[in-house]
Amino acid sequence: MELRPYQWEVIMPALQGKNIIIWLPTGAGKTRAAAYVVKKHLETVQQAKAVVLVNRVHLVTQHCEEFSRMLDGRWAIKTLSGAMGPRTGFRHLARTHDLLICTAELLQMALTSTEEEEHVELTEFSLLVVDECHHTHKDTVYNNILSRYLEHKLQRVQPLPQVLGLTASPGTGGASKLDGAINHVLQLCANLDTWRIMSPQECHVQQQEYSQPSKQYNLCQQRSQDPFGDLLKNIMDKVHDQLQMPELNRDFGTQKYEQQVVEQSQKAAEAHLPERRVYLLHLRRYNDALLIHEAVRAVDALNTLRSFYDRERSTKLCVLRAERWLLEQFDAHKDELARLAAHGPENPKLKDLEQVLQEQFGNPNNPRGIIFTSTRQSAHHLLLWIQQQPGLQPVDIRAQMLIGAGNSSQSTHMTQSVQQEVIQNFRVGTLNLLVATSVAEEGLDIPHCNVVVRYGLLTNEISMVQARGRARAGQSTYLFLATKGSREVRRELTNEVLEDLMEKAVAAVQKMDQAEYQAKIQDLQRAALVKRAAQAAQRRSRQQQFQAEHVRLFCINCALAVGHGSDLRKVEGAHHVNVNPTFSIYYNVSQVPVVIDRVFKDWSPGGAISCKNCGEAWGIQISYKSVKLPVLRVHSMLMETPRGRVHIKKWSRVPFLVPDFDYVQHCAQSLNDLSLN
Repeated sequence: MELRPYQWEVIMPALQGKNIIIWLPTGAGKTRAAAYVVKKHLETVQQAKAVVLVNRVHLVTQHCEEFSRMLDGRWAIKTLSGAMGPRTGFRHLARTHDLLICTAELLQMALTSTEEEEHVELTEFSLLVVDECHHTHKDTVYNNILSRYLEHKLQRVQPLPQVLGLTASPGTGGASKLDGAINHVLQLCANLDTWRIMSPQECHVQQQEYSQPSKQYNLCQQRSQDPFGDLLKNIMDKVHDQLQMPELNRDFGTQKYEQQVVEQSQKAAEAHLPERRVYLLHLRRYNDALLIHEAVRAVDALNTLRSFYDRERSTKLCVLRAERWLLEQFDAHKDELARLAAHGPENPKLKDLEQVLQEQFGNPNNPRGIIFTSTRQSAHHLLLWIQQQPGLQPVDIRAQMLIGAGNSSQSTHMTQSVQQEVIQNFRVGTLNLLVATSVAEEGLDIPHCNVVVRYGLLTNEISMVQARGRARAGQSTYLFLATKGSREVRRELTNEVLEDLMEKAVAAVQKMDQAEYQAKIQDLQRAALVKRAAQAAQRRSRQQQFQAEHVRLFCINCALAVGHGSDLRKVEGAHHVNVNPTFSIYYNVSQVPVVIDRVFKDWSPGGAISCKNCGEAWGIQISYKSVKLPVLRVHSMLMETPRGRVHIKKWSRVPFLVPDFDYVQHCAQSLNDLSLN
């Protein structure tokens, strides 16, 4: 496989063994350039072993295809992701293959594992390729891995792997001025221990032959009338009046309002104010409906509310006065909402989108496109609209969703195997339109994709660059569709400015004197490790605030006392289970098992568990080596410490130590309990 001149230019330092970041536009062949570096590395370095890290499961297979073509069957390649089911231990696979292509989470788990068949060290690899390396910051998995690398470097541990980063969008790190953007790029280079960030200089003109898609703004007018939205806001006003919290703003239908409501509901839980918490949770659902109404159809917003209230009626065993009033409010207005949803004015954005799809997919050139939208819910409803809209029926549109694999209480999800199937069908042309969330923004390489629509998105410059890059075919079109004068339009215009700022920042870093650059990189690396050490000490201190037996656990919804912190154990370092045998009296288990699109080594999912008193969802039951254990969601539990009640967002932030689950000890204790009985 031949490389283009600009690809040769950017990889030359890597071929000499230096750590670099390759910065090329999307579609310009970063992966092919990296594959060539890997090939030469395997050919020339004794006992070479390379690992390619990706941040999306579907990129594992895609990268394997590119690397396999370059390596031409001469070296043993192994792909790994959480979706691939049971496998040999990571350590054995690393030792018996020349190249691993895996999700970063799997390498991180192997680096921290205490099991002999899983554990590996970074020093066992000679080349580390980091795809979409702009994610190497803060507390991401990429940065956790590279922080381990930097610790080894400063401790003079040898040998360390060569590092090759790939990105089309280093970003500005939230900076709006050049100095801040330069500091962000320098920090990224420090995190990846980069000798130089490489982009074409001599061959720059030739690179422009592989041009970006043309950009169009499709801006529609605001609704002149919105009776459905007005009625939703009127109901929300009534809820606010009942709530009696004048400090709450009423900026309905915004992400800012949602954030405010979520924060206040957590405070209400901690203060044991269940009625207030219920009002706030229902306000969030109405706000979700407004956001859906703004993005798609009123009928979609109404269906979301109906589904929520149907679940409330079927699952809640203990109904508070506030819940009864809220149910009555919805019942009193649902018929009028249905009438307005059926006969109200059409969403102007959907009118424009219909015209765009008719123009793009009404031609005979086999178009293929992606519509990017903000949430899984809006993706679902947009797909329904495309399938049901009369004006699109004569057009040859074969559409499907592509959304995230993680489960969420707020929305639907897509299994990883279905993701792979959808991508493959889009690649071969069985599907010609994807309605996608950000899961499809990065790395997805479909050469025939020639239409990208960003539908009312409020994102940063990295998302803009990445989404635009999915249009890979010649003479492609990139459309931004939003309401005229909206925050989304202002943000998109800002992103264009920030993209230019990003390019200037990278150029400034590239022009720095090498000695000055290296000094800055070393200072940033030392500062980063000091900061991480301080954060680790802070975590240890937080986990030792209280004795576990002095922390009580309560249901977040009904405040029923259900156990103590000392009842908790960690399975595989991540899943928090309650091992107290009496805990089972507090929850119900659904008959139907929870579907998880993965096969795990030592456990399998069982039914969903919920509070026996009020019906609040708590988590799932698992079978771990034949032992049934309840896995708890942290946000379903309220914790009472000697200093008061707290609602913790992450298990890693609980103020006491949670020991690992000891299977042998648990079985011995269970046998002992049986013999005593």
